[in-house]
Amino acid sequence: MFKDILAIAGKPGLNKMIKNSGNALIVESLSNGKRFQAFSNMKIISLSDISIYTEEEDMPLEKVFKKIYDKYNGENILGHKSSSAEITAFFEDVLPEYDEYRVYVSDMRKVIQWYNILNEKGMLVFNEEATEEPQEEIENSEKETETETEAKAE
Repeated sequence: MFKDILAIAGKPGLNKMIKNSGNALIVESLSNGKRFQAFSNMKIISLSDISIYTEEEDMPLEKVFKKIYDKYNGENILGHKSSSAEITAFFEDVLPEYDEYRVYVSDMRKVIQWYNILNEKGMLVFNEEATEEPQEEIENSEKETETETEAKAE
């Protein structure tokens, strides 16, 4: 879902990819619904390719959004124009393991702005990969398969 949502340098807000045509993408602004071409020489990044630095390993943006969504029950959060202290306190509350030396307040503002945009549009739909449970289920099924294989070998 997040692979079709794009951030384009020099363009405010987020955009949805409509079509890939030749050397340009046809995108639609989520804020005003206008369509335009995004050319290959523009800095374009999919939200699915963005991660937040944490003390252990980078956390995909989708997982960060999921943490915010769960903590605030799907409600909008503080505005991205809030004070730096409020934004930092918010991030420490939601993602205490973020790397305070590599994640800047400007990055936090973008995360907050993007979350609110996607939430207002009803686009915060999370894949199963965004939760821990499916991985546990996969590991359990692998253990069951190993046990079955061992039982058959005997």
